[in-house]
Amino acid sequence: MRLLIAQCQVDYAGRLSAHLPMATRLIMVKADGSVSVHADDRAYKPLNWMSAPCTLTAGPPPADVEAVVGDESGLTEVWEVRNSAGDTLQIAIGEVLHDSSHHLGVDPGLVKDGVEAHLQVLLAANPATFGEGWSLVQREYLTPIGPVDLLFRDDSGAYVAVEVKRRGEIDGVEQLTRYLALMNADPLFSPVRGVFAAQQIKPQAKVLAGTRGIDCVLVDYDALRGLDDAEDRLF
Repeated sequence: MRLLIAQCQVDYAGRLSAHLPMATRLIMVKADGSVSVHADDRAYKPLNWMSAPCTLTAGPPPADVEAVVGDESGLTEVWEVRNSAGDTLQIAIGEVLHDSSHHLGVDPGLVKDGVEAHLQVLLAANPATFGEGWSLVQREYLTPIGPVDLLFRDDSGAYVAVEVKRRGEIDGVEQLTRYLALMNADPLFSPVRGVFAAQQIKPQAKVLAGTRGIDCVLVDYDALRGLDDAEDRLF
C-alpha cells in the first residue's frame, strides 16, 4: 500500500462528473490497484475513488498548467486512473508532505463473532427463510473488495446477494451496496438484488436500504437453531 499526503486536485469523469479543488488530502493506492482520496474526516469513506480493476498512469504536469489547476502552480505530477468502463480519475498533485509504501501481506479477513458466523451458516442451510424456491449458490462469494456472505438464486432464478449481521446498521448497508455495484457490472450476474439480514436492524439502516433497493429481513436466531417453535408459543 502506498500512502501519499499531498496538495491535490481531483476530477472524476464517468457516469457523472465530480471535482475536488486543490487541498491537502490523503491518497491511498492499494495492492489491487484501487485508488482512493480521503479528507481528514468521514471515518472510512473516501471523497472519491476508483475501484479495481483499474490502471494508474503518472506523468509530468502539462506545459499549460492552468488547463489543469487554473492559476495554481507547483504541480509535481498528474495521475490518471482509468477503469475498464472508461471512467477516469485525474489527480493533479502539488506539494507532497508524506510518501511511503508498506507491504501488508495477506489479510486473514474479518473474523465474525460466534453468533454472526453461526447465523450465516444457519441461513445458508435454510434458504426458505427468504422465500420459497430459493437455493444457495455459495457462502462467502469473493468479490474484488471482499466476500459476500451468501449468494442465492430466488424462485425466478435471479441472483440475490445477502449480507448477514447480528445488528444491522448503516455501515452494513453501505458494504452490501458496494458488493452489488461490482456484481451488477458483471454480465454473468446482472441483475443482482440485495438482502440485508440481521437479528436487529436500526431504523436509519432500513431507510438507507430502501433508497438503495435493498430488502431488509429480520432473522430469529433461536427459531433457526430450533430452540424456539412458534407453534408452542402462547402469544
